[in-house]
Amino acid sequence: MTTTVPALGTHTGEGSALQAVLLDMDGTLVDTEGFWWDVEVEVFAGLGHTLDPSWRHVVVGGPMTRSAGFLIEATGADIRLDELTLLLNDGFEDRIGRTLPLMPGAARLLAELAAHEIPTALVSASHRRIIDRVLTSLGPQYFALTVAGDEVERTKPFPDPYLLAASGLGADPGRCAVIEDTTTGVAAAEAAGCRVVAVPSVAPIAPAASRTVVTSLEEVDLPFLRGLMTEMR
Repeated sequence: MTTTVPALGTHTGEGSALQAVLLDMDGTLVDTEGFWWDVEVEVFAGLGHTLDPSWRHVVVGGPMTRSAGFLIEATGADIRLDELTLLLNDGFEDRIGRTLPLMPGAARLLAELAAHEIPTALVSASHRRIIDRVLTSLGPQYFALTVAGDEVERTKPFPDPYLLAASGLGADPGRCAVIEDTTTGVAAAEAAGCRVVAVPSVAPIAPAASRTVVTSLEEVDLPFLRGLMTEMR
């Protein structure tokens, strides 16, 4: 876990039960889920294998070890997990060095949360080297702390990353709003006891008691997030 700006505490505005907002990165704030798949296709093509498009739904949103391990097993490629992980991270870092499109509504939402001093964390299954590269474009000033997938013993879909982020912000997980784009991330946030806003990127996500599903971050603002907490009372 890396703190990128001084901790903001838990000041959230009079009458609000919202204590913090925890955001996923790939596919939620930055339009990069397609980048990962493109890199995986290219790397495996270089190894002499063609990836089945249906596998994209299996590998999206998960930790690198799970995604890479699945693809090695599915293709029978002759490569070690650590070798493949390095190739994938190198390829992805090259991609985001060329372009890094934000998801619609992402810049506006981050600016709004910062303007109202809402404690905010970036919680990703991506490795630290990737998060730090993305932050240069996304804006490190928007996050009190960041949690990378290679910094926790168990990353998504386990609750550990979100529990760590909430603790780092001094917030009750039950009073944290999490914004995610995959079922893996949603499972992690719900297991941590957080209130979830799902913005599906690749695969659909069904509504449930502990989550709200929207089509875009353009539907999400601070009153919307505070309203989720009010519904829980």
